[in-house]
Amino acid sequence: MNQWPLRTRILTICVAVVVAIAYFLLTPPSVDNSAVISSSDDAIARGAYLVNAGGCVSCHLEVNEEGATNPAILSGGHALVTDFGTFYAPNITPDVDTGIGDWRAKDFLRALKHGRSPEGSFYFPAFPYRSYAGLDDEEVLDIGAYLLSLDPVNNAVPEHETPWWLSRFALVGWNLLADLTSGKEPELITGQEESLLIARGAYLARNLGHCGECHTPRSGLGISQLAREFAGAQIGEDTIESIDSEALEEWDRNSFDLFLLLGMKPDADFVGGDMSDVIEHNTSRLTDADRLALAAFFTR
Repeated sequence: MNQWPLRTRILTICVAVVVAIAYFLLTPPSVDNSAVISSSDDAIARGAYLVNAGGCVSCHLEVNEEGATNPAILSGGHALVTDFGTFYAPNITPDVDTGIGDWRAKDFLRALKHGRSPEGSFYFPAFPYRSYAGLDDEEVLDIGAYLLSLDPVNNAVPEHETPWWLSRFALVGWNLLADLTSGKEPELITGQEESLLIARGAYLARNLGHCGECHTPRSGLGISQLAREFAGAQIGEDTIESIDSEALEEWDRNSFDLFLLLGMKPDADFVGGDMSDVIEHNTSRLTDADRLALAAFFTR
């Protein structure tokens, strides 16, 4: 009889711990609720550049019923086939019914930096929010300013096709596990004279351009292995080549800069596949300074 009060106390403590952990993991992340989306021409222009540099066009381009794509329209439908299912890029035009027309500043901050929807649910990591977490708030708000300035397109994209055991709720544990097991990127070891240039390149590669989302190997649970950054990966049936220092041993800064601009390799061959779209819609639209920074980072 005397054991029941002790058991009750232990059970109460366990329940309280579980509730506290659930609250910590499930509560929407705190963001600046006073932030606003600017409608100024400067903010929209900055956002347009960030959208190009961030690779948004390569995934969110419109896909019509015949499978043709229109990169000028970000109304979604592009399919990413992975070992964990097929994920369809959503409509990110300001259509209220099928896009992001009712999004506010806090919604952009939570989505891009924390992988959470306006309703608080979790986005699948096919959306590279773990890379975008390195963006600063002003950049996220400028991206929002540009996207909300576009013409709305009514286009309902298909639902993701995932196995029965993969739910958005499972991402609570996945994100926690990723925090614990993904490791850290190699440190930047550079001379003081080039430190700012290479740091800018690292930011473009690791965060805004999220190159590692495709080029860094992943564990069996799909968690990026940052200690092997840019060492190549397998996404579905596609083998993504390595772009680490060993793979780029024969490249110099100028050849990599030219590759980002035109897609031409040092042997004068041109890149194909999805990377040609990245060149066309993203890296070729970088400023000369940002292309040089990326080239400096990868060939350091």
